[in-house]
Amino acid sequence: MEAILGLVVGVLLTVGVIVFLKFQQSKKLANSQSVILLDKVKSVCKFITVEGDFAEIYHYQDVKQKFLKLITSKKKALVVVNAKAYIGFDLSKIEMKANANTKTLVLQNFPEAEVLSIETTLDYYDKKDGYFNKFEANDLTDLQNEAKIHIKDKIPESGLYQAAQKEALEAILLIENIVQTIGWKLDYGSLKIQDKDQKLID
Repeated sequence: MEAILGLVVGVLLTVGVIVFLKFQQSKKLANSQSVILLDKVKSVCKFITVEGDFAEIYHYQDVKQKFLKLITSKKKALVVVNAKAYIGFDLSKIEMKANANTKTLVLQNFPEAEVLSIETTLDYYDKKDGYFNKFEANDLTDLQNEAKIHIKDKIPESGLYQAAQKEALEAILLIENIVQTIGWKLDYGSLKIQDKDQKLID
């Protein structure tokens, strides 16, 4: 009788150890998956949703005075700025919480649409150097920077931010696809994406 009881206890202990080890292994795997998942989402980083083309005419002029301001020298150029602005979301700014027990990734605080990059091409017309005020390489670099600032100032009135906000769901679906590749699910039920007073996702 004691031998049978001992055998039963031994079997129960063995089963208990096996179940415990499997649980620990499963928990470790889930935790590992959550780390991998967060890394995958962060690796996406910037998600471009819309792009806009701009064409602007920019009048550049620089005047230098010498000899007690008795002599002036002016350089000038007519600059045609062609630019492409890319608007989207920096997904690394999203707050993410991974629940390894339920294999759920929770998204909070979706970022606002922003300018991700601006590419400019400058064409110079009617370019004239002054006698002692000539165009230098740094002048062209400064013009490139000024052109980007000029285009960036035009973006708010172009409607590109609003268009990007309307495409925000595409970014969510991208993240959801990444999450589903390793058998997890995405929870964005409490997420709010707003453009000023307009609520797009709630």
